[in-house]
Amino acid sequence: MKLKFGIREVVALGIGTALFVVLTTVQVPFFIVPNTALQPRMAVLAFIAAVFGPIVGGVAGVLGHALGDAFFYGSVWWSWVFPEAVVGVAVGLFAKKFAVEEGGFNVKKNIILFNVVQVVANAVAWIGLAPVLDILVYAEPANKVFAQGALAFIGNIVIIAILGTILLAAYSKIAGKSSGLKAED
Repeated sequence: MKLKFGIREVVALGIGTALFVVLTTVQVPFFIVPNTALQPRMAVLAFIAAVFGPIVGGVAGVLGHALGDAFFYGSVWWSWVFPEAVVGVAVGLFAKKFAVEEGGFNVKKNIILFNVVQVVANAVAWIGLAPVLDILVYAEPANKVFAQGALAFIGNIVIIAILGTILLAAYSKIAGKSSGLKAED
């Protein structure tokens, strides 16, 4: 896979990171487990990664989460920053297969592939990596961090499946018309 990183990707990275940071304050808390919430910013991260690839997705995840934490909470929770990069990179690795730019994201198999990828990426990030890093870096109690990770996983897959899919389908429809390319059905 050839990774392209030009002016278009730099602009997408800046806009994606800025949106991610701004959306840090838009949350619906899970009252069951502390410090865990539904976050629409994850749909933006998945969108940016699916359109612009793994570098933009990974960097936007790291910068967006780190800056959002720093601006709105006063400190960065690194064990949750790096899992954002995992989701961004993983979704971005399949960007070509989703055929968003060619107008092919509206094809059922591409929507299904996107959602399978995001579920697996979120599982690795939030059920595996985030809790383990919480334990290793911050000496957090395992039962708490695995519960937080499981809720983050569920929240992220729902937000991305609904909002991320809608964003990508709408953008793909517009991009496909303007590009003149036709994706395979």
